[in-house]
Amino acid sequence: MALDFVTGCAGGLRDRQATGRTGYLSGMAAEDRVERDYARRGYPAIARRWRGQAGEVDLVLRDGDGLVFVEVKQSRSFARAVERLTARQVARLVQAAEEFVGTQPRGSLTEVRFDVALVDGTGQLRVIENALAG
Repeated sequence: MALDFVTGCAGGLRDRQATGRTGYLSGMAAEDRVERDYARRGYPAIARRWRGQAGEVDLVLRDGDGLVFVEVKQSRSFARAVERLTARQVARLVQAAEEFVGTQPRGSLTEVRFDVALVDGTGQLRVIENALAG
């Protein structure tokens, strides 16, 4: 196997970069799909990949005077997609949402909902509304 003179690796870095790029692009396509579905149902996007100090929110949508925070998960199947949502990610999502809400005119009085949008390998979409409700 030839050694990559730039990295000193035998192709491993390039493979990881290609895999990372593919994952990034499929994630963007999944977010596009989800955003279009919500827009069709009357929820306009006000932020995409919004990053705060606590983390990132994939989509922030307007629901009347309230907000919908959407975590998008894409995988070959819905089951695999939902498995990719960790407790740590949920905690970061909630913290980032709290930070975002602080930028809104009504502040902490803003009604919020957390949805999880799952996209499978064929592009089919399943939305779990109010997914974090106990």
